[in-house]
Amino acid sequence: MSIENFHSNQTGTSELICGDVVESLESLQGRSYQLVVSSPPYNIGKVYERDSKRTLEEYSEWQFGVVKNLKDLLAENGSICWQVGSFVRNNEYVPLDIIFYRIFSELGFKLRNRIIWRFNFGLNYDKRFSGRYETMLWFTKSDEYIFNLDPVRIPQLYPGKRHVQKKGGEKAGKPSGNPLGKNPSDYWEFSAERDFMINPVWDLPNVKAGHPEKTSHPCQFPIELAERCVLAFTNPGDAVLDPFVGTGASLIAANKHGRLATGIDRDAPFLAVAEERLEALENGVLPMRPSGKAVQRPNPKDKVARVPAEWESKVG
Repeated sequence: MSIENFHSNQTGTSELICGDVVESLESLQGRSYQLVVSSPPYNIGKVYERDSKRTLEEYSEWQFGVVKNLKDLLAENGSICWQVGSFVRNNEYVPLDIIFYRIFSELGFKLRNRIIWRFNFGLNYDKRFSGRYETMLWFTKSDEYIFNLDPVRIPQLYPGKRHVQKKGGEKAGKPSGNPLGKNPSDYWEFSAERDFMINPVWDLPNVKAGHPEKTSHPCQFPIELAERCVLAFTNPGDAVLDPFVGTGASLIAANKHGRLATGIDRDAPFLAVAEERLEALENGVLPMRPSGKAVQRPNPKDKVARVPAEWESKVG
């Protein structure tokens, strides 16, 4: 690997590596990471993919090589969180999590959860329903793994619920829930108490125009999505790796909670943005959407939320 296409920078407790993902992962062999959290390219022609368009078969083979290298870098009790969407081939929808399940399971990983991330905005389609969710696959390398439930618990739906009165039962009449909150389930909604009580969904806004974290990247990973993974699957001081780091959301989530982090990307301009954001985090000036903030809902009194006069005869 030549110095022209590979270099590494340190920013606080993060390391940024610019280079080919497979070659970069090979250069890290011998290290150990507690968590790998990432969203790989979907092979759908985004600006960072246009010079490497692959068939679905070529894409699968390439990603197999990536995951194989990740396995060697992952601690025996470590986890991988792999967030993916879909690939469209000849107007046919192909959910990438199916392909990645096959890749990870073939390499010996064990799927613990298939998590749904729902969002409100995206492309609108004419010949199929508009996609408004993606999936995060949580794999572990072994049956022994870190799982910290308490830092990611959500408010109880019925905190006053008690165990049924049974003769001689030790728990009879005592509160049945956990005082710290309930398990958020595998259908996540990042919208604080009100929305968690309606639907236990990961309903986290995707990073579009107007989002405080928006940068030049066309498919940006929200910090809060990575944050829950960091809190649940690592402990302070652990190392986190993102092989497709983009503008650094996963590294920001790791640094925010006292973890070490390494990010890889072949696009130097995006890594430059990641470096700027990490420095801003260190200086306390990084714009971030507050974790747990309720998803904004339309105010029926706002003009943009009212039916236009031209539509009144059409919508009834």
